[in-house]
Amino acid sequence: MLTPEENELLTRVTGDAPMARLMRQHWTPVCLVEEVAEPDGKPLRVEVLGESYVAFRNSEGRLGMLDELCPHRKASLVYGRNEECGLRCLYHGWKFDVEGNVQAMPSEPEGSPLKDKVKARAYPVKEWGGFVWAWLGDPDEMPAFDPPAFAPREDVPISILKIRVPANWAQIHEGQIDSAHSSSLHSSDMVPARVEGASADDKAWYRPSTDKSPRMQTQTTSYGFHYVAIRKPIRNARTHNYLRITEFVAPYYSLIPPNNAYNVASVIVPVNDEESHFHFIAWGDRETPSTGEWRAFNHAVPGVDLDDKWRPLRTLENDFLQDRAWMKEGNFTGIKGIPNQDIAMWVSMGPRVQRHTDILGASDLAIVEFRRLMADAARKVAEGGRAIGTQEPRLPQSRIASREGVYPKELDWRTLADPSQSQAAE
Repeated sequence: MLTPEENELLTRVTGDAPMARLMRQHWTPVCLVEEVAEPDGKPLRVEVLGESYVAFRNSEGRLGMLDELCPHRKASLVYGRNEECGLRCLYHGWKFDVEGNVQAMPSEPEGSPLKDKVKARAYPVKEWGGFVWAWLGDPDEMPAFDPPAFAPREDVPISILKIRVPANWAQIHEGQIDSAHSSSLHSSDMVPARVEGASADDKAWYRPSTDKSPRMQTQTTSYGFHYVAIRKPIRNARTHNYLRITEFVAPYYSLIPPNNAYNVASVIVPVNDEESHFHFIAWGDRETPSTGEWRAFNHAVPGVDLDDKWRPLRTLENDFLQDRAWMKEGNFTGIKGIPNQDIAMWVSMGPRVQRHTDILGASDLAIVEFRRLMADAARKVAEGGRAIGTQEPRLPQSRIASREGVYPKELDWRTLADPSQSQAAE
């Protein structure tokens, strides 16, 4: 458990909170490229770390992100006109380009020097791996963009679902690095089978183990940590272990062990202290499903399962549309879709868990490591230090990869997880 003070360090991600400062020392995935794909299209409100911005693609296809409020009288630029290579505020017609430069001030006298003195605050952006990444920190400390492990190349196939979840970022991350829960919560969708390793089709995921009580081991890394869940395999249990190695790459994403068809990752970006954008990703060069197929498989289709703001139609108020009759027929949760099962648990905890009252067990070792690591990292930033994962020399994230498989018991899992000895799985 954490003390209330440590929980504040871990969960507060707005304003000048140490964790917010830590996150701003990293490139932040602020929205999906598909949300701002159209030149001269509707501007997008971007909410992250308790702040609001506006993203837009100009007539030439260039992407820009500015503070949401016009520097003139603070009206929202989200409602502005995106036209002729600029974003025009509706209130008085002030117009800004993607770099924040003033293009027009029709409410001011012709030749007014004010035009050369005003600039909207603009943020560097990078389109990569289906996301728009923004640098929200000190402009003088901006590092070169490092492609994430789930998109090591610009042309890697990738499919992303997005859900806005009314829960703090940390409890969502804790769910993503909790290998033990999948044997219960997802047991109707992650089915034990006599397969060589994790497999997938359009109906379910399959694993070569019936073991619901994995043994956990962790190892701290320069970018976060990795851990292994060790289970007894269905075959050769006397001589072999079934290993699932998960990577946490601070502060935004985790690499979940892959299956035979594609790799899996999750990206969690705080909207504020009590809401987060959760992204679940399939990627790789083997048999990655299309975006439509991936969202349908996970029951996370906009207009069907989500509203136009990515909010789920399954909520605490309607019991996440849980089907008790289906449960009696054998389905474990009565909730369709792996992410939706997770979300029901995260949201049911309350928007921001008070960790000084929870009780942890042996299977929670990765949770203990996450809390210790990130609370310590936030404390270091509060004292003026650098954020985790930003120390030089940095390990290229493309070298980091999750792993799974049935291996001889004498094999040390750390040799599989060592990023200096491997390349990202594709």
